[in-house]
Amino acid sequence: MIIKEKRQSGKILKRGKIIEAASLLFSQKNYHEVMMEDVAKLASLAKGTVYNYFASKEELYFSIMQQRMENLISSLKNKVADERTSIDSLHSFIIHTYMFMMKYPTFFLMYQKESLKAENEICTELCTLEKDLKNQLKGIIKSGKNENLFRDIEEDFAVDLILGSIYGSVSRGIEKRYTEEEMVKDRERTYQFVVTGLFSGFDSSRLTPLKNKTIVITRTLEQSKESAEVFQKLGAEVLTFPTLEITPPDSWKEFDAVVNRQSKIDFIIFTSAHSVKMFVKRCEELSLKFDFNRIKVIAVGSKTSDVCRKNDIPVHIIPKEFSGDGVIDELEDYDLKDKLFFIPRSAIGREELPEGLKKRGAKIKTASVYNIGLPSDENISEYKEKLKESNPDLFVFTSPSTFINFLEIQHIADPVKYFGNYAVAVIGPTTKAALEKKKVKVNIIPGEYTIEGLVNSIVEYYQMENN
Repeated sequence: MIIKEKRQSGKILKRGKIIEAASLLFSQKNYHEVMMEDVAKLASLAKGTVYNYFASKEELYFSIMQQRMENLISSLKNKVADERTSIDSLHSFIIHTYMFMMKYPTFFLMYQKESLKAENEICTELCTLEKDLKNQLKGIIKSGKNENLFRDIEEDFAVDLILGSIYGSVSRGIEKRYTEEEMVKDRERTYQFVVTGLFSGFDSSRLTPLKNKTIVITRTLEQSKESAEVFQKLGAEVLTFPTLEITPPDSWKEFDAVVNRQSKIDFIIFTSAHSVKMFVKRCEELSLKFDFNRIKVIAVGSKTSDVCRKNDIPVHIIPKEFSGDGVIDELEDYDLKDKLFFIPRSAIGREELPEGLKKRGAKIKTASVYNIGLPSDENISEYKEKLKESNPDLFVFTSPSTFINFLEIQHIADPVKYFGNYAVAVIGPTTKAALEKKKVKVNIIPGEYTIEGLVNSIVEYYQMENN
């Protein structure tokens, strides 16, 4: 059995090497210029071995396309499944398809010029996959019509027009060699073009309530890009300005000591998505598997909860209020006496939560799983220049650190004067207090302390301003 499994694993590895080599060659040469001998040589395999896996160059060519199509369709299903409305599903479909094609331009160009009429089994499967792709989009359009969001348009006609718009944008991006920033702008323009044409009846400006607004988002670069997509979908011009850089802790000693005695832990509290990611990473490095059947997991915030679930960590409690007080309130009916709480967190984690739990009789273990520092000048110089050249309407701060670091990065001695001509939004009361300590006026604070809640509050703010 073991020998058979090793043979099977070896076959998969060789097949992958052949596809990888052929993909590179097809990206550099025209179809007729690529020879099976060239593929074998690049893959460091005998020519006969290549023919053992692929009967012809045509089959190899279509296999590359099939693999990419399967990956695209699978990832699209996962993306769209998480969306709440047809508008959101359409946005995810367009954005993800566009970015996938831009990531694999060779596949896109192969796919665009291929008639898909070859007489072989692989091509038949590829045609089926293309139909699956269209049916996904067709289902979104149909749902939108049922929700009275989209006009009564013939669905197959709409699918062809939408895919044509996406592929046209991708062709232009490849030809002009778009930067990542240009890709982000172009994919949103494509979405706006499509959704405006589909939208039904009432004022389409409801789709883009933040149109003509320039918003500055101050988080880590990764977080800023994630948040930017939400605002861009609503029509805003977004300037990302990284003010935080996440790095591993100076030492894992405290963390390792706690997790190696996991049988003593009753509760784990994850206060951020970063704490989950770093927790998982370190446990993998230690080859340590946690038994979450007997440990209750508390996730502070919907984003944190989502990251837990993506990493197969069951979430038992999500506080209604995403704060330390919210966690303590949520545990009101629990007997916490002598229960051990483990809180993996940043090196500058706040003490309100541990202290509040101690007052209820709990035992607390905290450990740093990441540091939050200032980005280097080299990493943010381009963002500083873009901000200097822009005229923002709104600054968004999601933690006290994002605000304090922004002041330091920009050498702002008089925050009141600097922010005097801008609207300012914060994610919650702790961040609001940090700004008000510097006498900076806060215009927007959501009722729900999440990015989604913040976005909704910003939309409401500008809608009231326009009325």
